[in-house]
Amino acid sequence: MDNKTLTLNFYTALSEGRLDAIDALVSEDFIEHEATPTEADGRDGMRELFTALHAAFSDFAMNVEDMVAEGDKVFVRATMQGIQRAEFMGIPSQGKPMLVPVADVMRFEHGRIVEHWGVMDTGQLMEQLL
Repeated sequence: MDNKTLTLNFYTALSEGRLDAIDALVSEDFIEHEATPTEADGRDGMRELFTALHAAFSDFAMNVEDMVAEGDKVFVRATMQGIQRAEFMGIPSQGKPMLVPVADVMRFEHGRIVEHWGVMDTGQLMEQLL
């Protein structure tokens, strides 16, 4: 399976709440280069983040808009969406929707994600939730 297909499968699984895909598609020695609001690092931090997102947002989804692959890297432009139903990052739920642009670059080795660089418009996220 090529890296673009693996990436699309990964985003689909995350959107559907199948977080077991993290263990299946992310290397144990995964390196996260994006600052996240989690206490754990690496693969455990990724699992913690998506667990929190699914707990806080109903209808949570990562929608892939564009994807480009070259060599061992895949670039994704996506939107993250959901409706806040529980506290997230200290922000109490007001039932507001969020639609936030995301850009991700993932590096693969042997069919698994080994590194991630990402940019999420956290300013837009906060503006939508507050």
